Amino acid sequence: MSVRAGIEPGESLRVTGGVERAPHRAMLRAAGLGEEELRRPLIGIANTWTEAQPCNVALRALAEHVKAGVREAGGTPLEFNAVAVNDAIGMGHAGMRAPLVSRELIADSIELAAVGYAFDGLIAIGACDKTIPGCVMGLLRVNRPAVFLYGGSILPGRYEGRDVTVQDVFEAVGAVGRGTMTEEALHALECAACPGAGACGGMFTANTMASAVETLGLMLPGGASPPAVSAERERVAFETGRLMMDVLARGLRPRDILSRDALENAISVVAAMGGSTNAVLHLLAFAAEAGVPLALDDFERVGTRVPHLADLQPTGRNVMAHVHAIGGVPVVLRQLLDGGLLHGQAVGLDGRTLAQRLEGVAFPAEQSVIRPLADPVHATGGFAIMRGSLLPDGGVIKATGATLRRLRGPARVFDCEEDAMAAVMSGGVHSGDVVIVRYEGPKGGPGMREMLSVTAALVGQGLKDEVALVTDGRFSGATHGLMVGHASPEAAAGGPIALVREGDTVSVDLEARRVDLEVDAAELAARQRAWQAPAPRYPSGVFAKYAHLVASASVGAICRVPR
Repeated sequence: MSVRAGIEPGESLRVTGGVERAPHRAMLRAAGLGEEELRRPLIGIANTWTEAQPCNVALRALAEHVKAGVREAGGTPLEFNAVAVNDAIGMGHAGMRAPLVSRELIADSIELAAVGYAFDGLIAIGACDKTIPGCVMGLLRVNRPAVFLYGGSILPGRYEGRDVTVQDVFEAVGAVGRGTMTEEALHALECAACPGAGACGGMFTANTMASAVETLGLMLPGGASPPAVSAERERVAFETGRLMMDVLARGLRPRDILSRDALENAISVVAAMGGSTNAVLHLLAFAAEAGVPLALDDFERVGTRVPHLADLQPTGRNVMAHVHAIGGVPVVLRQLLDGGLLHGQAVGLDGRTLAQRLEGVAFPAEQSVIRPLADPVHATGGFAIMRGSLLPDGGVIKATGATLRRLRGPARVFDCEEDAMAAVMSGGVHSGDVVIVRYEGPKGGPGMREMLSVTAALVGQGLKDEVALVTDGRFSGATHGLMVGHASPEAAAGGPIALVREGDTVSVDLEARRVDLEVDAAELAARQRAWQAPAPRYPSGVFAKYAHLVASASVGAICRVPR
C-alpha cells in the first residue's frame, strides 16, 4: 500500500473552502481544528462504541489508533457516533425487536453525517451483529471513498477445563429447566463465559459478517480475525486509517468493490465457515444498497456447491481466536480459490484482486480448525434455502447445524416468542412436535426477533434432534437444529404461516428443501378469507415507522419508501 501525501480536499470544500465558508471554519476551529487540519481532507469516523455491551465497548480506544493512521497519512479525522444495540442482551424480551431496526438507523446516521459534514471519506467501525451490516450499508449508500473496520472477537472463556462462549450459557438455561444443571453451576458458567471485550467468539453473526466483509474487500486484508483485545487489532486499526487515505487518493468507492462476483465470494466464505443465517439478510441488503441483483436462490446455488470447512461453534469446537492463530480468514479463502470456488479477479479496496491478496497464503499443517477441501466437515455449505406451501417466498436454515434432516409432526402454534419460551421451559413441547413461532417477522415483530432463547432452551432440554421449529423471525448465529427462519411471506402480511392451527400436520424436509402445511386447499382458502391482520404492536415511534417501511425477509428486510 502506497499512501500519497498532500491529497487535496474535495467534498469538504463545501464547508472549508472560500471566503463565504468563514463561518463554517469558525465552527470547526471551535471544535479544535487549526489551519493545517482545515487544509487536509476531512475523514468521518463512524463509531458504534457503547459501554452497554462487550462487543463494542473497546471501540472508543480503537478509534484513537484509526485516527492516528489517518493523521499520519495526511487526513483530518472527525469522529461521530452511531447507535449500537446488542442482540444477546436483547434476546428473549421486547428488546430483541431493536437490533434489526438499528441496522437501518446506523446506515441512516452515516448517510446524515456524510451529507451534513461533507466528509471526503469515511471509516466505519462496528463489532456486534447489526453494527457491521449497518455500517457497510451506510458506506455503500453514501458511496464516497470508505473503509470498514471490525472491532474484533472476544477470547473464549474457560469453564471446567474447556473453552466456552455465551452460546453455552444460553443452552445451559434449558438444562436448568430440564433439571440436568443446577442454578449454582449456571452462575459459575455465566461468570466465566465472557472474559472481556469483543464480539461473540463463535461463527455467530458478528464473525460471519466480518469474514464476509473481508472477503468482499471492504476492509484491510486479514482484518476479520485478530481478537478485540490484542496488539494486532490495534495495528489493524492504525493501518485502516492509512488505507483510508490511499483509497481516497485513488478515488475508489465502495460500489466499485461490491460487484456480483464479490457478493458470490462472500456467500461462498459464509458457507465454508458455517456462518449465520443472518448473512442472507445482510448480503441481500448490501446488494440492494449497491444496486446489484441478488436473490435468495443465489444463496442456494452458490452456497450449496461449497464444502463446509471450519470446525467452529455453534456446531463445532473452535472460536474465531483459533482461526486467527492459524492464519485467519485467508486460510479459508486460499482453499476455496484453489478449488475454483471463488472469483479471484474481484478487486478489494487496497487495489489488489482477491487472488493477489492470497499470494503466499498456505494451508497450515497439524491443526483441526479449518479442514482441507478433500476432507470437509460437511460436503456442502452452511445454509439452505427452503420453499414449500408454508413459506412460498422462502426461508433459511443453517443446514450444517441440523443432524435431524426431516420431521413430520403436529404443529405447536405460538403467536409470539414469549409464549413459545414458556411452553418449552414448562415441558409443553415434546418429541416429534413442529414448533411454529409467528408474528415475529420484519413487519409483525416488528424487527424480526431472534429466537436463540427458544432454540437454545430446546437444545438444553435434549430436544435438538427431536423437534423442528419454523418462524417468520430469525435466528442467532448460535442457533442449531432443524430450525427454519425468515418464513416468507410473514404472518403479519397474511402469509401461510398465519393460517396454521394447533395440531395441523407440518412436514419439514431439509433434503427436499421443503416446509409444507398438510391441510386441504379448500380449508386453507376458508382460513385465508377469515384471517384479519392484527393491530400493530407500536402505533408510533421508531418501531411504527420501521413496520411501515420494511420489506420482506426474502429481499433482506430492507426499508423501502412507499410509492
